[in-house]
Amino acid sequence: MSTQKTLPPKHIAIIMDGNGRWAESRGLHRREGHQAGAESVKAVTEGCIEAKVEYLTLYAFSNENWN
Repeated sequence: MSTQKTLPPKHIAIIMDGNGRWAESRGLHRREGHQAGAESVKAVTEGCIEAKVEYLTLYAFSNENWN
């Protein structure tokens, strides 16, 4: 068994998309999809802190969402 450790990435970027569609495809309200997405963001953020990832970028909204 190897004892070599791998380093975490310095930067993780996530495009958050599809929470509303995910909920609707399961017969849920869109807000429930956004709540599930928020819980995922919390888990990812905590994981990045624990792994000592220096930068986490979350792309959450675009003006195109208004169309």
